[in-house]
Amino acid sequence: MTVTGWDAGLLARGEEFLERWGLRRDGAPMGGRVAVVLPVVCGDGTRAALKLQDIDDETVGEGLALRTWGGDGVVRLLDEDAATGTMLLERLDGGRSLAAVPDVLEATGILAGLLARVTAVAAPEGMRRLGDIVAGMVERLPPVLDSLAAEDDRRLLKDCAAAVREVAGEPGDRLLHWDLHFENVLAAEREPWLVIDPKPLAGDPCFELLPALWNRFEEGRLMRRFDLLTEALGVDRERARAWTLGRVLQNSLWRVEEREGEGEGEGEREGEGEGLDAEQVAIARLLLGR
Repeated sequence: MTVTGWDAGLLARGEEFLERWGLRRDGAPMGGRVAVVLPVVCGDGTRAALKLQDIDDETVGEGLALRTWGGDGVVRLLDEDAATGTMLLERLDGGRSLAAVPDVLEATGILAGLLARVTAVAAPEGMRRLGDIVAGMVERLPPVLDSLAAEDDRRLLKDCAAAVREVAGEPGDRLLHWDLHFENVLAAEREPWLVIDPKPLAGDPCFELLPALWNRFEEGRLMRRFDLLTEALGVDRERARAWTLGRVLQNSLWRVEEREGEGEGEGEREGEGEGLDAEQVAIARLLLGR
């Protein structure tokens, strides 16, 4: 990995925890968008992974969520320093994720089974709550609508907001992963596949579906994938549609707000620019029957 100033700070923290927890390195560091992972070996010979990250609104509670799941379909937490967000995790195969399974429907079926297990667990006390997130989304919507130039974009977000309002009165109490897509499921020894990198909150399992539609979007078969997910969860299809539109709304609010705050950068990927994300718009239109 190319080490940036941010990564260097995490790697320095890693040296502290290598000594504190009696670990030795067992390979090159791996970097992600928000974390650095060091392959390590514990004093008893156990192969593990030291995850280094900063605590923010999304990563807070990750250790608590992993302890609550207790390794059921999810990577095991071996040790944690809650003050820094540093975690010692079961070692998985970081080079093989569900994204590499050629058949997207087969991959979706595997993910759906894991998602059903993850969301079967009640969220522990203190976890951020979907109901609060929805209330914030509704409050943030008017200025975002005013900033959009295209009437089609404004109409789409209004329709997404209308859909999520229909289900917001029952936001749910299950422990959600929030970011369960194909790249967040890795091959393992204990089970064929295990889930990693939760951004936990308490809420309705139907709020979990969009990442598995947006990731590998170009491979299509979106409604069949949607059906596989809803069937595995045993949820009402209309409720799943409404919460998925709510996820499109959430991501769209972030996208517009970030652009307004920072200005549009160069080198944006195809489908990005002044409007909404083209792939998520396509998913929303499909669910809205347009």
